[in-house]
Amino acid sequence: MRQSKVYYTNFRTTFQENLLQKLRRLIKTAGMDHIDFEKKYTAIKIHFGEMGNLAYLRPNYAKVVADFVKDMGGKVFLTDCNTLYVGSRKNALDHLDTAYANGFSPFSTGCHVVIADGLKGTDEALVSVEGGEYVKEAKIGQAVMDADIFISLNHFKGHEATGFGGALKNIGMGCGSRAGKMEMHSEGKAEVNQDRCIGCGACIKNCAHSAIQIEKKKAYIEPDKCVGCGRCIGVCPVDATHSGKSDSNDALNKKIAEYSYAVLKDRPHFHISLVVDVSPYCDCHAENDVPIVPDVGMFASFDPVALDMACADAVNRQPVIEGSMLSEMEHHHHDHFTNTHPSTNWKVALEHAQKLGIGNMEYELIQV
Repeated sequence: MRQSKVYYTNFRTTFQENLLQKLRRLIKTAGMDHIDFEKKYTAIKIHFGEMGNLAYLRPNYAKVVADFVKDMGGKVFLTDCNTLYVGSRKNALDHLDTAYANGFSPFSTGCHVVIADGLKGTDEALVSVEGGEYVKEAKIGQAVMDADIFISLNHFKGHEATGFGGALKNIGMGCGSRAGKMEMHSEGKAEVNQDRCIGCGACIKNCAHSAIQIEKKKAYIEPDKCVGCGRCIGVCPVDATHSGKSDSNDALNKKIAEYSYAVLKDRPHFHISLVVDVSPYCDCHAENDVPIVPDVGMFASFDPVALDMACADAVNRQPVIEGSMLSEMEHHHHDHFTNTHPSTNWKVALEHAQKLGIGNMEYELIQV
């Protein structure tokens, strides 16, 4: 299989070129202007950041991409789908409030924000997944599927269930409606290590499905109510919650790949990842821990699989930041993401996406 091209530039600047100008040069050099945007509806899929989180991408970067599309004649909007868990983005009104509070307004980005799965997360398109191992019909936010062209603008960081969150995570999980997110998370049910649990109730506050109770000062998860979203795993201060099935994270990664297939098939798409503020957890958290490695740079490609692979390789070449979560973990692997979240295997998503024909893990890195 022929290698995919991934274009890269670091975060160094000059008096003649700032970071925003450098991003525009990157996406142009990578060939984004080869797409016919003229009068085409173009969705830029981005994560607006949970309220309280400060690691999400700055809206300035979104404006660069939106302006590029408008300069090419496209009709562009920023988009995301509502969340499955309790938080500040669980319905379109709260989601818009959060997007605006975090700087993603039409005045700062030059384009509108559209919550793709509607007011309550039920506005969805059913998209067949040919060759899907788990998903036969993906539930994708309707506005995403109504767009003629799809662009992902990704914050590359760690993730407690998938190892890292990059292009595929932003596309697959991010574009799933609330029902779609539930389908992707449904393989594994969380469990509580009673010896570790301190009964603080943090998990209860973050469970959208009333699946957790405190009994004798210990948390207990009712498996019939649990949808496997993993939110309780991320918020537990003593790591008492964990996935009950050893293969559940692998299944989640494969479902994300299958949802990504549904989003991308049969239309032009392009992908941009910024490896900056590489926090150990997803931007869906209402907080962000310190980065685990130094900032790396900006990457762009027509191939989201190659893009994720290139970003992962770049992160794994970086030194560990002292005082970060990663510096406190035992380093049994030559892989920062596996060391940060030992129960995950991020390569599963990329391998499955390659099998589905989304892209290629082999890449040529071209420095801009």
